[in-house]
Amino acid sequence: MSVLLRELEPADLPAVVALNDDAVPAVPMTDEDEMALLTAIASLAVVAVDEDDPTEPLGFLIAMDPETEYASENFRFFQRRSSDFLYVDRIVIGGERRGAGIGRLLYGAAFDRARTDGRSEVTCEVNLRPPNPRSLGFHEVLGFSRVGEQETKGGKVRVALLAAPAGDPD
Repeated sequence: MSVLLRELEPADLPAVVALNDDAVPAVPMTDEDEMALLTAIASLAVVAVDEDDPTEPLGFLIAMDPETEYASENFRFFQRRSSDFLYVDRIVIGGERRGAGIGRLLYGAAFDRARTDGRSEVTCEVNLRPPNPRSLGFHEVLGFSRVGEQETKGGKVRVALLAAPAGDPD
């Protein structure tokens, strides 16, 4: 299987929402209207697809620029910290596809966009409560380090706030 990235399109929303909701509690439950809003304000919204079936998303990534009007508690943390980042709001890989390199491919697009836009870092958060050790390990391998922690969702969730250098433009 050869995996390609392409822009997330409105026709992808049902599949993207299904992938998203299968990943709860690592990500919040999201309906199609909310997902459409997220993709509309995103500076980067891409899906990974099999080259032989480019209509069925295997995973997706949604990222925001620091100037975006977005009420996320975690995004606001990074806005207070800096104005020089690309924030990965969501990255989800279908359960049967995890470990196949799709996450690295999606993050590659985020790092490329950050460098192209002259951003110094890529940021994101990973749940500590409920725990998501696999995601923490994955992000560590990609060069992310913890720059903070915070309680969110009224204290129901605790997250590690992570950042990785975007690197020099090619």
